[in-house]
Amino acid sequence: MPTIGIIGAGEVGSQIARAALAHGYSIVIANSRGPETLQHLVAELGPSARAARAADAAAAGDFAVVAVPLKAVNNLPVDALAGKIVLDTNNYMIWRDGHFARIDSGETTVLELRQEHLPASRVVQAFTHIQAPRITTAGRPAGAPDRLALPTSSNFPDAADLVTRLYDQFGFDTVNNSPLSASWRTAPGQPAWTALAHQTRDELIANLSRAQRLAPT
Repeated sequence: MPTIGIIGAGEVGSQIARAALAHGYSIVIANSRGPETLQHLVAELGPSARAARAADAAAAGDFAVVAVPLKAVNNLPVDALAGKIVLDTNNYMIWRDGHFARIDSGETTVLELRQEHLPASRVVQAFTHIQAPRITTAGRPAGAPDRLALPTSSNFPDAADLVTRLYDQFGFDTVNNSPLSASWRTAPGQPAWTALAHQTRDELIANLSRAQRLAPT
């Protein structure tokens, strides 16, 4: 199995790490405070996980997960992520991130801004619509009538395909809502967001179709 470089060791990043390790992946995980602060987490995760600085985690991964909010000033290791598929778990949370005028106006989406920050990477939406603990507990076998679905979007088909395979391994269906410019349909306040990870594939498709552009704030 590949190695995943995870930037962000909070609830989402650590739960993705747990799920990936359970399916045979290796993990290199980083946070903003340095690898020495992750020793307890790495000890819990086991021998297929190690801590590193963000640039080293990015370089080590066959693909990467960015589980940190978007910043106005890019603080990601752009060069180390170049050429890689980057799974972005971020949602636009004004209460946490402040206002981004271009998102508020409807000019762009938070995922498109991440792609601008990582111009040589292939950014793809992943795990944006599930509470972190459910990443490891809510999965169901393929074909199960109660199997939940998660959205993805990307400007790169191979990136969306990778997320589809990863979702399936973790026990979730996928609805491809590409390209990144369409990801407003899953933004906070839209029907797909309100349902979070409590919707089947058919329900998620219906919720995406019900999305409406919100008035600029």
